[in-house]
Amino acid sequence: MNYISTRGDMSRKHFCEILLEGLAPDGGLYLPESYPHVDDATLTRWRAVYHQEGYAELAFEILSLYIDDIPAPDLRSICHKTYTAEVFGTGEIVPLRHLENGLWLEALSNGPTLAFKDLAMQLLGNLFEYELARRGEELNILGATSGDTGSAAEYAMRGKKGVRVFMTSPANRMSPFQQAQMFSLLDENIHNIAVDGVFDDCQDMVKAVSNDLEFKRKYKIGTVNSINWARLLAQVVYYFAGYFQATETNAEKVSFTVPSGNFGNVCAGHVARMMGLPIAKLVVATNENDVLDEFFKTGVYRVRSSADTHETSSPSMDISKASNFERFVFDLLGRDGARVKALFGDALARTGRFDLSQHPAFNQSTLRYGFQSGQSTHADRLATIKDSFERFGMLIDTHTADGVKVAREHLQPGVPMIVMETALPIKFAATIVEALGREPDRPAKFVGIEALPKRVTRMAADVEAVKAYIAEHCA
Repeated sequence: MNYISTRGDMSRKHFCEILLEGLAPDGGLYLPESYPHVDDATLTRWRAVYHQEGYAELAFEILSLYIDDIPAPDLRSICHKTYTAEVFGTGEIVPLRHLENGLWLEALSNGPTLAFKDLAMQLLGNLFEYELARRGEELNILGATSGDTGSAAEYAMRGKKGVRVFMTSPANRMSPFQQAQMFSLLDENIHNIAVDGVFDDCQDMVKAVSNDLEFKRKYKIGTVNSINWARLLAQVVYYFAGYFQATETNAEKVSFTVPSGNFGNVCAGHVARMMGLPIAKLVVATNENDVLDEFFKTGVYRVRSSADTHETSSPSMDISKASNFERFVFDLLGRDGARVKALFGDALARTGRFDLSQHPAFNQSTLRYGFQSGQSTHADRLATIKDSFERFGMLIDTHTADGVKVAREHLQPGVPMIVMETALPIKFAATIVEALGREPDRPAKFVGIEALPKRVTRMAADVEAVKAYIAEHCA
């Protein structure tokens, strides 16, 4: 399996090369040269693997199609080391929970930091440690988080040999619980940087450092954001696991609704669908930061400035530049790297927008690829959280509430709709109290976390300042 850049660099690379590299040298994102196709016989076999041997073995089956430079016994061992009941609290790893007729939640938040990011980050940490040991090298991870990526990455990488983490986050834009999860980690290899700005400023700095090839090579910079293909690949697995739980035969279809800001989670669903998973619809649910909803309704992709990025009660989706969207547009435009480079490199830099409404491919986003979308507001979140708790006794977080609200607008008779849960409610306690008048349950290990000592560096949204900080702490 070889990988190419979305911006036209056809230098074919193997998985372990791009695992440590992050962005491609031309600024694009890596994708496989082609998606492996899964036929009916393979789906049947994988269904049996999941139900009889478990999630870890299913992960091995899927990942082995994309990873040919890690010996199969080692890759299987990594998968089984990652996906355990001890780490994720349940042997099912991602159990389905029934909400109402035709509507299900896939529980993705059983990991160490109570968010779906753990499912990919735990694997990524083990892959990094394996490959760095094999090479005898070190890696400095530079990341950006709007809430959950940071803590998931730091918990996955803490204590890992040869790995340092430099995680940027928008100052005072995360919930108190999210901040405490990150800033209370005092491990020597963990560095938190609170940036004066929004998530998009953090993400822009990560990309700018990754595009400085001299600095990137000198300090061995990698990334754990979903621009790293390995992280997105890990997420593909739980689409298959959800499908196998919701159906009995391969003749059935399901739909997924995915709360999304950076398009990484739902892009994994797109990959699963391209592989042949019988997905009817991929529904993108946004909050008030509706860049993605606007595109799927109008064909116009229009990024917002920091000042125009709303601060909401589903803060992990307060994003106005969806990095992984480039991967989908690459497929949408027939894998025309030059065209993608013109859109994401030139057009966005010049005007902050591009318009595909008149392009023949735009209609294919729905017709061929199954995408639909919807938006949710703070009032919708409160109403959905209250309704789900009072009618079904199910407490959901704010982002999952965005998903449930939008999912109900796209139900089809006879087609199960699976909403991807994103986090446990305790991470957004203030909004739960506003909706229900009560605190959400808190796992014992997180009692009093907000009062723990914290270590964080405040910094302007300045690429050179971030570089200087990394250089100083790598000396």
